Amino acid sequence: MNVYILTLFPQMFSGVLGASILGRAIERGVIRVKLVDIRDFTHDAHKTADDYPYGGGPGMVMKPEPIYEAVDAVKEEIASSGSPDAPYICLLTPQGETFCDRMARELAGISNLVLICGHYEGFDERVRYLADREISIGDYVLTGGEIPAMVVLDAVARYVPGVLGSDQSPRSESFADGLLEGPQYTRPAEYRGMKVPEILLSGDHEKIRRWRRKQSLKRTLERRPDLLEKAVLTPEDRELLLEIAWEADAGDDLGTNASGRGAQPGVK
Repeated sequence: MNVYILTLFPQMFSGVLGASILGRAIERGVIRVKLVDIRDFTHDAHKTADDYPYGGGPGMVMKPEPIYEAVDAVKEEIASSGSPDAPYICLLTPQGETFCDRMARELAGISNLVLICGHYEGFDERVRYLADREISIGDYVLTGGEIPAMVVLDAVARYVPGVLGSDQSPRSESFADGLLEGPQYTRPAEYRGMKVPEILLSGDHEKIRRWRRKQSLKRTLERRPDLLEKAVLTPEDRELLLEIAWEADAGDDLGTNASGRGAQPGVK
């Protein structure tokens, strides 16, 4: 997979691209990331990539010419490499479609992904004609599209075969099947009075699988019930949800909350 990131600040990516799982994947050649400095496609001594907005208003707007020319250069590079796949171009903008796990899976199947980072007060409206998709990482505004591009790159890369140590890892994490991931434990078996659930030490793989699924459903119900409304549930899932509801009712009768901890005095 090739990823081209068009940005005014390529230096912001050095730590992200050189460390951890993503850094190792790049080093092994599983994924290739090229930073394209938009200022390299300006045509004045000051490398001006932005200008005042027509009609007045605060801030500066990114000019269309250097972005278009940067995209042209990427297209030429892809064509000269012999790749049959055209680039898929995404704009990072607060006005875009909200990024999610489903989108990360889709983008992971693209051979040549282009991420364009906005900055300042945004970009000239004509830049939108370049894009196949506009992406937002949430309903808030950042100083630029560089951090969103890092988020998208990291999430997408996890679904590229060979990036993670185990191909099973992304399948069992939060949102992989529409639910939150359940609790995880490692050694020691007891720490400061907190013990690992006995079932995880039992060696009974079927019971462990069922327990983990139940905990995933329970955590989703408690923290993100909206996800349950959209999830495709199996008959076993519905049975486990009934168990969870019964245990919650029993806990209320005993004066404990759904997590099993005792109710705090004065808290309703």
